[in-house]
Amino acid sequence: MTQYGMIIDLRKCVGCGACALACKTENNTALRKNGQTFNWADFIHETSGTFPNTKFRTMPVLCNHCSNAPCVEACPVEPKAMFKTPEGMTMHNDERCIGCRACQQACPYSMDEVMKDGASGQYSVISYNAEGESTQPFFTDTTEVIKGCSASGAELAALTKATPPHKTNYSHPDYENVRRDNIVEKCIFCDHRVKNGLLPACVEACPSGARVFGDLNDPASEPAKLLQKHASVVLKEEEGTQPNVRYIREYSAR
Repeated sequence: MTQYGMIIDLRKCVGCGACALACKTENNTALRKNGQTFNWADFIHETSGTFPNTKFRTMPVLCNHCSNAPCVEACPVEPKAMFKTPEGMTMHNDERCIGCRACQQACPYSMDEVMKDGASGQYSVISYNAEGESTQPFFTDTTEVIKGCSASGAELAALTKATPPHKTNYSHPDYENVRRDNIVEKCIFCDHRVKNGLLPACVEACPSGARVFGDLNDPASEPAKLLQKHASVVLKEEEGTQPNVRYIREYSAR
């Protein structure tokens, strides 16, 4: 059976952020919400050691599309809003979502402004669009960036007839172009692109080829070959979630 997954080569990743920008543009995620950057493609930045013997590491993080996904098990609606596809992706249906956030609470990798715990290395995977709040607050704001000199976010949206102005329109039976309030949202491995023979936007944008996407169960695929060549690790293996985002090699700047 097909099992889509992603290999991230930490020796090639330099933390440039191209993946996050590509994801944000492709999937119409908010610029900022509640004072925090809103990313499906995020990063953990780690510094260890004592000066002058210190090390720095940037680790890209995203939804792990776990084979044993606690978010799917926790979803209380039927049919489930959070579900697994035949290709092994963890997918979300916006229409069925009731905004209970049970999936978010069950995910051992997830946090948002309510569940922030940077000390434990958690990061934003499943994010919640607060009820009654705009999911694109910058582009509903009528405040001019420079009064009498520049346009407001709302004016840009009106002129382009799109919110956000760079909105990517894609047809998907489960996922809306811009998600509404009172539901969760997360990385979907750019399912709308993959179904059309394209790579996820973050993979396509990576200038160093640090991200490799494909069928982990196909011995002829590039990610499967990398797993054969290099030892790999996953985040929080002890949780038993069987993540399909795996990391190979190491990069450390002194």
